[in-house]
Amino acid sequence: MVVDNGVEFGSIYFETLLAAFGCIKKQRPVASPRFGSIIERFFGTSHTEFFYNLKGNTQITKQIRLVNKTNNPKAQAVWTLPEIYEYFCEYIYVIYDQREHPALGQSPCVAFEKGLTQSGMRFGQRIINDENFQIFTLPSTPKGSAKVIPKLGVKVNHIYYWSIDDSFLHPEVEGTQVPIRYDPWDVGTAYAYVKNAWVRCISQHYSSLQGHSEREIRLASIEIRQQKKQYNQKVTIKAKDLAQYLESAEAQETLQIQRLRDLAATGVRQIVSSKIVKQAQSVVKEDLADIKNNITEELRLPNKLEAQEINPRRIQPYSQQELW
Repeated sequence: MVVDNGVEFGSIYFETLLAAFGCIKKQRPVASPRFGSIIERFFGTSHTEFFYNLKGNTQITKQIRLVNKTNNPKAQAVWTLPEIYEYFCEYIYVIYDQREHPALGQSPCVAFEKGLTQSGMRFGQRIINDENFQIFTLPSTPKGSAKVIPKLGVKVNHIYYWSIDDSFLHPEVEGTQVPIRYDPWDVGTAYAYVKNAWVRCISQHYSSLQGHSEREIRLASIEIRQQKKQYNQKVTIKAKDLAQYLESAEAQETLQIQRLRDLAATGVRQIVSSKIVKQAQSVVKEDLADIKNNITEELRLPNKLEAQEINPRRIQPYSQQELW
């Protein structure tokens, strides 16, 4: 995997994810944009041909004196994240990929197929987007682990979680530190590594906390702290306080914008996951079809040794070139 020098690509989480699935990371040299010229050129093309033609694009803000109430991009934003993702995929794989490229003299799709014909397919390791892979992509707390407290479970971001299979009831597990991961898009779910396996855990007041993102909980915590300061109460946030606040009408008004953003991002992730599953299923079907065709062809081939008579006098030794 070739990446640039972004901070996120040097994190422990990213390195752990690549190491767990046997991937090799290569970083582009610093201050050398020529190493990414192909993808950078495509960014410019996609901007001028696709994004700059959509309603609500921000090109006019380059000349701020021309912006008024009628042409302000903030008032003309009509595209949602899942919709723009769908149409951008259509632009990439249907319009751009099948249109003749001026530098190639043919479409990128035809050029790619010719390259595979000449140099062959480059097979790699297939990584399945299953629950194990998704757990490796989840973040953890700064400490990375949590203590299993009897009858309460593990505490992650001021919320207690309990295992769904009662793994925390075992005497050898109670009181020990276990690695943890939590879902930033659903604070009602977390994972603990118990006895060489990841175990799903659910939070206190799961019915009220499920489906809410980490950012929503952060905003709700700020509001609860402000309320408690007004009444001179000790600022201690519990899962019960968060659950009661999230069910109130005040929370709906405060968190509505963040809620819509999280739902849009969740929609995109669901679209991407469904496409990955469909592609994997189609690849598996193609592989099975190829295996079946190869077996059929091998069965149909005649046995040359049985069909032809071998004369020992006509057998010639291999030349040195043929051996090499």
